[in-house]
Amino acid sequence: MSAIIIDGRAVAKAIREDVAADVRALAGRGDRPGLSVVLCGDNAASEIYVRNKGRVAETLGIRFELHRCAATVETEELVTLVRGLSSDDRVDAILVQLPLPAHVQADAVIEAIAPDKDADGFHPLNFGRLAEGRRVLSPPGTPAGCMELLRRYDVPISGSEAVIVGRSAIVGRPLAAMLTNADATVTLCHSKTRGLADVCRRADILVAATGRPGMVDSGFVRPGACVIDVGITAVEGGVVGDADRASVEPVAGWLTPVPGGVGPMTIAMLMRNTAALAAARRPAVVA
Repeated sequence: MSAIIIDGRAVAKAIREDVAADVRALAGRGDRPGLSVVLCGDNAASEIYVRNKGRVAETLGIRFELHRCAATVETEELVTLVRGLSSDDRVDAILVQLPLPAHVQADAVIEAIAPDKDADGFHPLNFGRLAEGRRVLSPPGTPAGCMELLRRYDVPISGSEAVIVGRSAIVGRPLAAMLTNADATVTLCHSKTRGLADVCRRADILVAATGRPGMVDSGFVRPGACVIDVGITAVEGGVVGDADRASVEPVAGWLTPVPGGVGPMTIAMLMRNTAALAAARRPAVVA
């Protein structure tokens, strides 16, 4: 047996096509969606992520605005900027690129985003709605992308046992809520989890989101399980994931590759969120 390789690039392309159609419909009635991104400092990875987001947004017809701040920016300045964007009617979606400089109170900045313009779904109100099992227009992009891949490849979720390795607020915690809401039984693992490999081998769906390259090998995987590899680490000659593909692929039932698995989904889901927020803020007028 060899795993079915989940093609995140193909799924992301299909989502972008759907978003482009939605954006054309909005633009046709004079409501072109607007996405504003706040970027602080000179983090090289953040620069690349933001550049890619802007390129995709413009390709889809979304108005993209980048607001740059120096690495020395104070929390109060950022909060003022974000509140201004929240009150600007031309702006439908706001994203504050993380990580922020260490001295900035990231929670205060995120909480300054209007919940109905929260493109990343990290505002406490939206996070709370997700935890309650309520519908959220803009769920966090990477976890939402993982869920979309599971659904499009017909991986059974309801009644399945899911194990997530990594409890970050960006991936692990929101994904645990999404899987719970989809009726999976979820175990959220972390650095203090005892017998980690044994816990992981129980999983029908195993998500690796630690940023530790090659940590998950065949000894972590139950035969036939779906392995979602969220990790991405730069190495000489490219990037690798948290899963050791050579070891895991012969055992798993499904596997997301790195690159080309979860990665392309994050921006695609951000664009979907932007279009959804714009449509909700600017409902069509029925004659």
